[in-house]
Amino acid sequence: MKNTIKLIQYSVMTSAVIAGFSANAQQEMQYFRPDNMNGINVYETTKNDSTPFTKMNVHVGGNFELDFQGLRDWNTASPMTKVGYVGNVNSLIPLTNGFDLPMANLNIDAQLSDGIRMNLTAYLSSRHHEDTWVKGGYVQFDKLLFLNSSAINDIMKSVTIKVGQFDVDYGDQHFRRSDGGNTIYNPFIENYVMDEFATELGAEVYYHNTCGVFVMGGITNGELDATAIAASKIDSLTGKTNYYAPAFHGKLGYDKQLSSDFRLRVTGSFYEDQSANSLTLFGGDRTGSHYFSVMSNQATANGTTLSDANDYNPFSGRYNPGFSEQINAFMGNVFLKFKGVEFFGTAETAGGRTITEKKDREANQLAGDLIYRFPAHKENFWVGVRYNTVTAAMLGAPNDITINREVASIGWFLTNNIMMKAEYVNQVYQNYVPTNILNGGRFAGYMLEASIGF
Repeated sequence: MKNTIKLIQYSVMTSAVIAGFSANAQQEMQYFRPDNMNGINVYETTKNDSTPFTKMNVHVGGNFELDFQGLRDWNTASPMTKVGYVGNVNSLIPLTNGFDLPMANLNIDAQLSDGIRMNLTAYLSSRHHEDTWVKGGYVQFDKLLFLNSSAINDIMKSVTIKVGQFDVDYGDQHFRRSDGGNTIYNPFIENYVMDEFATELGAEVYYHNTCGVFVMGGITNGELDATAIAASKIDSLTGKTNYYAPAFHGKLGYDKQLSSDFRLRVTGSFYEDQSANSLTLFGGDRTGSHYFSVMSNQATANGTTLSDANDYNPFSGRYNPGFSEQINAFMGNVFLKFKGVEFFGTAETAGGRTITEKKDREANQLAGDLIYRFPAHKENFWVGVRYNTVTAAMLGAPNDITINREVASIGWFLTNNIMMKAEYVNQVYQNYVPTNILNGGRFAGYMLEASIGF
């Protein structure tokens, strides 16, 4: 009820804000990814933009999604008691069919000047944080006309600069994932098992070549929650006080519409940080999983006794390798689209450790999406399948664990802004020790989702 009231309040507030803008306030943005169906398969914004600048322009948009869940889960973990808790802490919460907590985002974009755009996104309601949280905001420069330099103007015809707190552009999957209430770009309900997503403070610089090649270099603070408090923990590997090093990331890619029917995109990315307060590349999502309460025990999940089912184990169904101190991650992606057929593939390897570990562990992920969109020239229906597997060395486990997920999906864009989709998912956990709640784990079932983006 509390969340419903909040959503109503924010809807009224947003309506009032929109009403205060002029008729020009909702014009198209320059170098902008639409928040609706037109944003599908849009990755980094390019230098191809035909939107003229006339004056400052503000676009207020939002996303809202509602899920109905029909999942069931099982495990074979050994019964176990724990001091301070009652009953078997390896038992699973009984699940039933029902609606999950709706999620909503508020998006504000402003065309501040010719070639300069600002974005601010807020999570109005989500599983992990039911209250309102600012996701982040940034300024994107595609022109620097205020410098009054013809030489710089020529350079900026191929360069984009982004500064602020934003989605770190590591890999391509973060352009296709569900982000709280924004599920428009994702042909499935959930994201990858190992969900690489983080918002960090920093800057990225892109160079675009007309032949389709682009390169990006970025630097961030390596933190989701920035801090100015000096480090005090001792690194077990070096024996010295921990320090907060900047994180570096980069991407090299080729993206070209080779013919009217065929598009090819191939990219390689890296992200590395050698010392941090708390790295969150695989745990930076402040909205949570869209598979609610699977493989969970209420009393022990995340070591908490919280009674709110949306707070404990908010990332159920995902795997976080826990590289909080040091990380070196690499991802390769390929995207092929021939007429209505799409393939999106991912190969990823990551190594890292916590501050208490003296050597790196490794986690590897493979994923493939095969989507068919129809009818021709409209493509507002789709059917799709995904296979996703993760193999990782888990802290405290003698053998590598494996998680396999298979998904089948169907969907329909009723309009550019309204989407409905359904999926069947089957996820299996292998090689977990008998005392781990995920030993012999499996969940399966169906999900239904309605989503709006504008």
